Amino acid sequence: MKRLYPLNVKNEFLFNQSPRDFIVQEVPLYEFSKEGEHLIIHIRKKDLTTWEMIETLSKFLNISPKDIGYAGLKDKHALTTQYISILDKGIKERIEKFQHPKIKILDITRHNNKIRVGHLKGNYFKIRLKKVLGVQKDKLDSTLKWIDSNGAPNYFGEQRFGVENRNFEDGKKIVEGKLKVRDKKLKKLLINSYQSYLFNLWLSKRVELSLLLKEFSEREVEEILKLPQNSLKNIKSQKHFFKILSGDVLMHYPYGRAFIAENIESEAERFKNRDISVTGVLSGKRVIRAEGVAKIFEEPYLKENIAKNGFRRYAWIFVEDIKTEYIEQKAHYEIGFYLPKGAYATNIISFLKGG
Repeated sequence: MKRLYPLNVKNEFLFNQSPRDFIVQEVPLYEFSKEGEHLIIHIRKKDLTTWEMIETLSKFLNISPKDIGYAGLKDKHALTTQYISILDKGIKERIEKFQHPKIKILDITRHNNKIRVGHLKGNYFKIRLKKVLGVQKDKLDSTLKWIDSNGAPNYFGEQRFGVENRNFEDGKKIVEGKLKVRDKKLKKLLINSYQSYLFNLWLSKRVELSLLLKEFSEREVEEILKLPQNSLKNIKSQKHFFKILSGDVLMHYPYGRAFIAENIESEAERFKNRDISVTGVLSGKRVIRAEGVAKIFEEPYLKENIAKNGFRRYAWIFVEDIKTEYIEQKAHYEIGFYLPKGAYATNIISFLKGG
């Protein structure tokens, strides 16, 4: 699945997705009140999925996994910290005695309500790249400077597509009625993978458009992509790399309501200032759709036969709080950065590699 990125730069380095080289720290959506009937447990895990961690805790406490609230799923092959919630029915003393070689309780506080999926602001990542020598270090510095200034396309990461990146194929077969899957969780996962695959294809097409507009005139790009005449008029002059089109579905950033792009000039300026961002569609029912020129790019990736609800996802995100350290004697390049919820650190690593 080819993904296009804005820079024509190839960086060579080694990245092992392991607890030693990949650290994820969850940033909660709000401060916890320190009072209430729910225990808020700050937990660290490694070599376990969030589901495996929850299953382990539920067995130890003799409660249902459904009684444990969480905001988001964290990578298995990483050292990750996140917050979970459990209604305190006399379990505080038991949880304080919990011990596990791959799970550590960091802190326990209280809050008035259960943590639910989506109740996080984002994640802070710490990543170690290895075998970074000489000119590669300078290329990484330059690429990160561009990302810091401009942001990055918000592709779904590899983990969305399974071990061999083929889950979307089974999802497509389910949607087309060619495959029956009884397990509801597995069926949902496979269909989500297909939705994500379509989103990534659409996003690559839009990045391609922006790349073409860097090299050619608007009229020439219209001819290359077989677009209606004057459909890209005044688009090339937008200051941001990723171009807003008439009829794009925009959303306030980093969260907020969706609306259709109408005044392209002013909305392009707001996008450059990180006040709004462009969104792409995950096919399904009851989802706002692009209009005008943007509809031409979106329609090929809309699938009417996906029964579940669709939604809009930011196509472009802004990477914050970037920090780097180069350890020359080890040829290690260490990076820290913050991403909003729903964005993948592995996508940023792919950007650094050049696709």
